[in-house]
Amino acid sequence: MGSLYCDVAPSPSPSFSSTGSSNGNAIAGGVSIYACFALGSSNSLECYEPGANTWRRVGALPGVPDGHILKGFAVAALGESVYVIGGRLCRRERGAAAGECQDTDVAVRADVLRYDARRGEWHHCAPLLVPRFDFACAPCRGRICVAGGQCSLSGARGTAAAEVYDAEKGQWSALPDMSTLRYRCVGVTWQGSFHVVGGFAETTLTAASSDASVATTVLQSSALERSSAEVFHCARGTWEILPGMWQLDVPPNQIVAVADRLFSSGDCLNCWKGHVEVYDGELNIWSIMDHSALPDLSLLASLPSSAQRLYLTMAAVGTQLYFLAGYQVPSADDSFRTVSLVHSFDTGAAPGLVPAWRSFRPEMSQEDAEVGGKELFSQCCSVQLSS
Repeated sequence: MGSLYCDVAPSPSPSFSSTGSSNGNAIAGGVSIYACFALGSSNSLECYEPGANTWRRVGALPGVPDGHILKGFAVAALGESVYVIGGRLCRRERGAAAGECQDTDVAVRADVLRYDARRGEWHHCAPLLVPRFDFACAPCRGRICVAGGQCSLSGARGTAAAEVYDAEKGQWSALPDMSTLRYRCVGVTWQGSFHVVGGFAETTLTAASSDASVATTVLQSSALERSSAEVFHCARGTWEILPGMWQLDVPPNQIVAVADRLFSSGDCLNCWKGHVEVYDGELNIWSIMDHSALPDLSLLASLPSSAQRLYLTMAAVGTQLYFLAGYQVPSADDSFRTVSLVHSFDTGAAPGLVPAWRSFRPEMSQEDAEVGGKELFSQCCSVQLSS
């Protein structure tokens, strides 16, 4: 494993804030939320600290060539480190119109980077066994599991391959294949097992032919496959299919676990559907969380009606769901700027006693002030720093 010492400062210990519930802040005081953005023609790791309500830019992702950006990668936290895994490398060129960019696919990456949040250092890790993008990923029992995704730039076909990373050994090991080929699926660990939910999924079937000695392999894709989930039971080392766990024909955007419950806020076409949904495992059904309905999250803040949401990603901290959002707001000189807001929803708030929703305008240094637009190409993750 190699080290990449970059000009970034270690993560400071955030101070406690008076906003939010006492339970949420007691946990948020030592937590940082990390997300990767594309700023112009480079990728940048950024950090939001709920306890201090601050955004800061950690720096560019090492190993990504100049003039290129990374898409479809996974960001996962393990211990006090943030892992940036796989992805699709694209060459970015400026278009004819102002602010317009043209991206050309270059390669599917197996590269894995680790950012040590305490020391502020980047490290190269062992690469994936199977290069992939748009795949499911989640920490599970002290390791990182990945499954599905696309392995080639040609054709829209997923893979059933899965693997697991052991940080102590610094190596990836193959897991048994899933029963379905999946991409644009979402990974979440729940009840001790790695769940690969939804996505564009296909099942391999063997069809009979006129020649009895020759078998024909066909792929079947239907709402049944796309609305299902595959569950890897780490203790047994086996996969189990869970029909109807997602219920929709459209892949999920993000699913997080809070206190043994699963929460979602949208799908890949609409990352905010106007409410938070909670999953009932016994009934195998999603329902709207009480007091979570809010058609437009920007209504929580004083933004002009012309503001447009650029990105939205969700992280769980204690009982709180933190939604990191960016809005494009017009400026006086016909340009626009990006306004970063954080919306929080308390999943444990007592109805009618404590407001479930809150909104914050994070503080950031002048050098981190956001001009123009920025793009989010992965979900975020939270890191707990020990005292």
